Amino acid sequence: MHLTFRQLTVFDAVARHLSYTRAAEELFLSQPAVSMQIKQLEESLGISLFEKLGKRIFLTEAGREFQVYGRTISQQLNEAEAVLEDLKGMRKGRLVVSVASTANYFATRLLAAFSRQHKDITVHLDVTNRASLLRQLEANETDLVIMGKPPEDMHLATESFMENPLVVIAPSDHVLARQKQIPLTRLQQETFVVRERGSGTRIAMERFFGEHGVTLTTGMEMTSNEAIKQAVEAGLGLGIVSIHTLELELETQRLVILDAQPFPILRHWYIVHRQGKRLSPVARAFMEYVLTEGKSLLPKV
Repeated sequence: MHLTFRQLTVFDAVARHLSYTRAAEELFLSQPAVSMQIKQLEESLGISLFEKLGKRIFLTEAGREFQVYGRTISQQLNEAEAVLEDLKGMRKGRLVVSVASTANYFATRLLAAFSRQHKDITVHLDVTNRASLLRQLEANETDLVIMGKPPEDMHLATESFMENPLVVIAPSDHVLARQKQIPLTRLQQETFVVRERGSGTRIAMERFFGEHGVTLTTGMEMTSNEAIKQAVEAGLGLGIVSIHTLELELETQRLVILDAQPFPILRHWYIVHRQGKRLSPVARAFMEYVLTEGKSLLPKV
């Protein structure tokens, strides 16, 4: 079966009017053109849709059945056109965003503020680790990713939109809590609770201390910033986390940022997608929103 939308339109007009002449007038076509479209449609279907009795035409049983399906197809095509127009006009759509677990502390604020401006948009958010983010980018499973420094050996389009300082944290009653300009060599006497190998924070931390010739004693490995903060608060060691994860703990004075020098480790947050990926209007709008408005919505710590 090979049909065209033009054939469906002509059939619908003839079926409603039961007249080739009136259908031709409605469609601004010649009567022979209408007859030809119906003939080609019937040949494609292999069955007659109309029968002529005297000077009048009538729908055959097959014609009446096809009219039902034709109207359904036309309705769905009209709905598809409306949906696409909505997408062009940013009235609706679906946004798939994946973020590093550290970025979740502010990404939800960005998405909430963006959603308030675009109420009919559906957002799917995945909070995961760096390895999973890279896998999703490789498989083209997500529209956009918010993460730390992306690898240079992948074909990615990246935009930096905000600084991401990594700081040393300690319990508020720690012996170093009130000391100023703590040298890195002093930190060698402490045990650190660290993120798992392969995480962006762990990579940045190891590079930083390696460049300064300092070796740290690491204790427990954690797979989330929440676990690190809780372990530090419990006195299991010092920690290194993004400053953007500390709003609540600093407000309640459960943790403090040590004045270690030359901290902080200055990193950046990036919004990332596959190079060459055709972003939807919704994804383009969110990316622009993050780049222009995102920083102003972040908590002040």
